[in-house]
Amino acid sequence: MASMDYEEPLREAMRAARATAGRGRIADYIPALADADPHAFGMAIATVDGQVHGVGDWERPFSIQSVSKLFTLALVLSHGGGDTLWRRVGREPSGNPFNSLVQLETEQGIPRNPFINAGALVVTDRLLSLTGDAAQQVRAFLRAESGNPDLATDRDIAASEAAHGHLNAALAHFLASHGNLDNEVEQVLEHYYGHCAIAASCRDLALACRFLARHGLRADDTRLLSGSDAKRVNAVLLTCGTYDAAGEFAYRVGLPGKSGVGGGVLAVVPGRAALCAWGPALDAAGNSVAAVAALDAFTTVTGLSVF
Repeated sequence: MASMDYEEPLREAMRAARATAGRGRIADYIPALADADPHAFGMAIATVDGQVHGVGDWERPFSIQSVSKLFTLALVLSHGGGDTLWRRVGREPSGNPFNSLVQLETEQGIPRNPFINAGALVVTDRLLSLTGDAAQQVRAFLRAESGNPDLATDRDIAASEAAHGHLNAALAHFLASHGNLDNEVEQVLEHYYGHCAIAASCRDLALACRFLARHGLRADDTRLLSGSDAKRVNAVLLTCGTYDAAGEFAYRVGLPGKSGVGGGVLAVVPGRAALCAWGPALDAAGNSVAAVAALDAFTTVTGLSVF
């Protein structure tokens, strides 16, 4: 496949992001996130043939938050935990806010998908059972794939989430009441906050997500996922990865993607590259206004889309 010059598309993406200045709001319900710079923006691309390019604050760490849920899911599947997991969590869009209790109650403790908070708690619980340390598994994977040994959990943000995580605790207790957690609620929550509060840059995350563009192959060419499982993870990302705005994201960006309330958005171009864009100000669904605008511009300019 012919190589592409990514520098101008990245600059165009940054121009589109800058044009959103003043839109959206910081995720202040986690107090430690509330002081993020609303004007910050970065974007990186890591290609399957080893190129890495970036613009703006692309090497500045930020709190990855729900972006981590992509990696917990992949790690569970890599341990052969898929058959058990998919009996405990669905694969359908939620149509409700990512932290909603309503749907969980009406569907008897089975979360709609692995990327809403309830579903991610189940995936974290499963990874904890499989490995003994879910948060450390995510950190180790991100360090290895990004080549950044200093990548770590921001303990202040993890503590802030735990202190104000009453709704997540309610979700976890509700899951436990339906027999859908194998470990203690407090332990699952600790590991959940431990991986959500990891600080990483756009560069780190684009490199770490490259396995999905490489059909399951890690940076060292060992296999994390089968080609079939990589395809399926990308499919769930496309339909469920950006909360209840997944349809709008597919319409605008046209790629599988995963967002987090820290402002990061990962996207996958199967067979070509992984992208990460970051801007802390969020829209009503919890997705970064600047990052989505940047990814929209990038795929429009390059024509790189699954459609």
